Amino acid sequence: MARRIDVTGTGGVRLAAWEFGDPPKTDPAGSDQAGPDPARDVPDGSPGVLLLHGLMGRASHWASTARWLSGRYRAVALDQRGHGRSDKPPQGSFTRDAYVDDAEAALEQLGLAPVVLIGHAMGALTAWQLAAKRPDLVRGLIICDMRASALGAASQREWDQWFKSWPLPFATLADVRKWFGEDDPWVERPNPARGEFYAEVMAESPDGWRPVFDPEQMLRSRETWVYDAHWEELAQVRCPALVVRGLDGELGRAEAQEMVRVLPRGQYAEVADAGHLVHYDQPEAWRAAIEPFLDALSTD
Repeated sequence: MARRIDVTGTGGVRLAAWEFGDPPKTDPAGSDQAGPDPARDVPDGSPGVLLLHGLMGRASHWASTARWLSGRYRAVALDQRGHGRSDKPPQGSFTRDAYVDDAEAALEQLGLAPVVLIGHAMGALTAWQLAAKRPDLVRGLIICDMRASALGAASQREWDQWFKSWPLPFATLADVRKWFGEDDPWVERPNPARGEFYAEVMAESPDGWRPVFDPEQMLRSRETWVYDAHWEELAQVRCPALVVRGLDGELGRAEAQEMVRVLPRGQYAEVADAGHLVHYDQPEAWRAAIEPFLDALSTD
């Protein structure tokens, strides 16, 4: 089950947070009950975990991980601004500061701190920037397949062209799965998990299936980090941190190991047979990779 809790981000943007686990015993209505409720089926005083998806993602992409965590943590996944069921203000800010401030506001409003932050791709960058900014709020950090180096202008142009290549609208969800899992020029070999990942961010419209996000807002979000390197902020993270990469992902081994070296308390893990969508490609191997780190945190 997932229970929705609305929180307010910077600039008044409404953000949808999703608490995973068994429904509260005092709330027979179950999920989509707005507002915090201290009655949860986790032990009293359980530490909090906040999960941050990547660009174009949504909180539900973390469902498997969050449900696994919910037995020992208060596990909450956030739909970040412009994503999922959170606000997508046409003239809103999609800067790095906006994303980081949103996550900070969510932590404080949900009472999760000191928290373990788990982020994928863009969400991982948000997580380590928040950990650097507010070390008092973060007790541990897991970075999943996100590079610290600058990606450059060519990368942004490639993404612009990629969005334009999407054959929108899709007639059916099966067409979504097939295109992103097989036909997309960016797919090197058939990848059903990738197809499912993108099917989850589509919504039915009068003319077919379209993304729940605005591609232009995604490009605006992305351009605020691709031209810069983020090593300095990484070096400012004082809590224990685990860098996880998929063996076939976007984060290379050499860069990942350099990130571990730069992190004052960095550790490294990799997941075989996984691409960029590590937690989605290989959920069991992903859990096995992060569990020792989480176990060590619980003894600190």
